[in-house]
Amino acid sequence: MASFSENSMNVYILFTIIFGLGFLHATAELQKFTHTPKADGSLSFLVVGDWGRRGEYNQSDVALQMGDVGEKLDIDFVVSTGDNFYDDGLTSEHDPNFEDSFTKIYTARSLQKRWYSVLGNHDYRGDVEAQLSPFLRIIDKRWICLRSFIVDSELAEIFFVDTTPFVRDYFTVSEGHTYDWREVYPPKTYISTMLKDLDIALRQSTAKWKFVVGHHAIRSIGHHGDTPELRSHLLPILQANNVDFYVNGHDHCLEHISDNASPIQFLVSGAGSKAWRGDVQNLNGKDVHFFYDGQGFMSVQLTQTEADIVFYDVHGHVLHKTNSSKKELHSSI
Repeated sequence: MASFSENSMNVYILFTIIFGLGFLHATAELQKFTHTPKADGSLSFLVVGDWGRRGEYNQSDVALQMGDVGEKLDIDFVVSTGDNFYDDGLTSEHDPNFEDSFTKIYTARSLQKRWYSVLGNHDYRGDVEAQLSPFLRIIDKRWICLRSFIVDSELAEIFFVDTTPFVRDYFTVSEGHTYDWREVYPPKTYISTMLKDLDIALRQSTAKWKFVVGHHAIRSIGHHGDTPELRSHLLPILQANNVDFYVNGHDHCLEHISDNASPIQFLVSGAGSKAWRGDVQNLNGKDVHFFYDGQGFMSVQLTQTEADIVFYDVHGHVLHKTNSSKKELHSSI
């Protein structure tokens, strides 16, 4: 076990107090992190998911290309869609897997920004409180992982949702894994409170662009496919609150799918390491714009009027681009 100085322990205590009270401020019960947009008013970030394998399964190669793209786009931060550490999350705050799969892999200068991360189902198989602990920020100050929270840049708000407790199968013995459900029981109450807080936060949002990030898919044609519990309980809230994009991992692929009942675009970025070649269903659906069954990641560039989404493979090649536009509103006196 590593030893820490008195100053480090004081920092740990301070982080614990800050996170316990709510970092910066809160909307409903969701902690909010604030980003100031660039001088030109724009915002850019990368999205990667399902990555933590100590550099294996091309994780290091994806990280290298993320660094190059991050430099070109001058990114503001990175979003992780969960399953941050395989196979079973972290064992403690001192688990070397944190540094071996994160700190020592994402070393590019452009990636030394905040990493905003949600938990995936594999993370729930470990010590969840360890992965959520502000103590990890002493080891690597980039790391921010909470169950559900908001990133607010004025131009865009990104709402991070803890989707694993929605999935009923994870609570059954037959599923074959042990999950750390501390702070989740009873799940019905936990989910109800989470959805209420999200709905309030979305309704209060005045951001030009609204993103919701979770680990599990609402729509996917990959291995796991759609998550019925999210389609029933989460999707109606997103549709009612004019959400522009739902972003997730879980399926180890890259996808872009439209919603047939609203303007929501479903974006899957779960290809940070191990991919599932050929594991696809219903590829020819008219609402499926893009599917790729290899490793890669995604970038997002936002202005007041444009949202540019780009998917890259493990070599940094552009696989797919999509653009959404909004009119810029001008007020007159």
